[in-house]
Amino acid sequence: MRPSRTLTVASLGVAQTLAWASSYYLPAMLANSMARDLGVGTPTVFLGFSLALVVSALLGPFAGKAIDRYGGRPVLAATSFIFAAGLAALAFAQGPVGLFVAWAILGVAMAAGLYEAAFATLVHLYGKDARGAITGITLLAGFASTVGWPLSAWLELEWGWRVACGVWAGLHLLVALPLNWMLPSTPASPASPLSPVSPAAHAVPMVRATTATAPAPEREPAQSSAYTAALLAFVFAVTWFISTAMAAHLPRLLQVHGVPLATALVFAGLVGPAQVAGRLLEYGLLRNIHPLVSARVAGAMHTLGALVFLFVGVPAGAVFTVLHGAGNGVLTIAKGTLPLVLFGAKDYGARQGLLMVPARFAQALSPWLFGLAIDRFGAGALWFSAALGGLGLAALMLLQGPRGTQVRPA
Repeated sequence: MRPSRTLTVASLGVAQTLAWASSYYLPAMLANSMARDLGVGTPTVFLGFSLALVVSALLGPFAGKAIDRYGGRPVLAATSFIFAAGLAALAFAQGPVGLFVAWAILGVAMAAGLYEAAFATLVHLYGKDARGAITGITLLAGFASTVGWPLSAWLELEWGWRVACGVWAGLHLLVALPLNWMLPSTPASPASPLSPVSPAAHAVPMVRATTATAPAPEREPAQSSAYTAALLAFVFAVTWFISTAMAAHLPRLLQVHGVPLATALVFAGLVGPAQVAGRLLEYGLLRNIHPLVSARVAGAMHTLGALVFLFVGVPAGAVFTVLHGAGNGVLTIAKGTLPLVLFGAKDYGARQGLLMVPARFAQALSPWLFGLAIDRFGAGALWFSAALGGLGLAALMLLQGPRGTQVRPA
């Protein structure tokens, strides 16, 4: 008997929470201790994290093709072993070489074990009806930092960073592996090269479509496939750059704007709940709205919040963090739903992997580049991320759905 949809979403959501908490959110709590113990600088630990993101970018398309061919269950289950191996290697690292090898292994797991793989799995299972399931797992995994940061910090304080890595490795084997293996199996689809497919050829309408004439068997493309893919890849790269920059530097950014440290930590702590609130909004009020509309609204939030903060100052710090968090929460879902609505379910995993390659490289460079911007421009660095957010919004405005659908509420 196949697991219920609710059980599938819950299982995948918990597994994704563990995956994000033990990779993306790991260095923030353990980097300083790792650096002291291994005799390297803290930036070297973050360089290892950047290496993992580069490996993830290079292997992402292959992971997507594997899910297209074999389904998500075997791929995600395999990543549980790889996550555990990378974290165990990190726990036993004795110098910079061991550190980089461990992060490279974790990069392999991140390529096939984070949101893109989860989204592709859900599209394989539910096709055009995957939007709600995608929102569901992001709601659960939205608490990855809320769970991961305190647990990593407590384990490091009580037993050291090596034990912390070992515990995370054990959780992948004891919790994430069974949960990923509980996922319903999907029939393997024939391997086929990813060929250009028009955005309309297999497009899935996410709202009730209206047409001026009788429905045709296939909708005409509103834009060329290559142009649409380029715009979408740019949007993803911009949003991942901003998201990672804020994750790495938000407390510091608030402080250079004059927010006291204690207040800055409180303001930064609003991002996680705001992300979840944004995803709840997407699941409720926005679920009957075309994903392009909700993505455009979300794409404006970081820039809007940044401008308010820049002009009003310290009192608007909370407004900025809440708007950034809510927008980021909805855009995370858009990374899964926009490729589905614009290109359809065919070759979804492989296409998703390709679309995310620029985003992975942007994410790898983001902490370093934005840190340089703060060092050079101080509070003015926020103009940089605000401008990037504006460019991402412009790209979203240029995107069009398949001809014959209305990109507005039904």
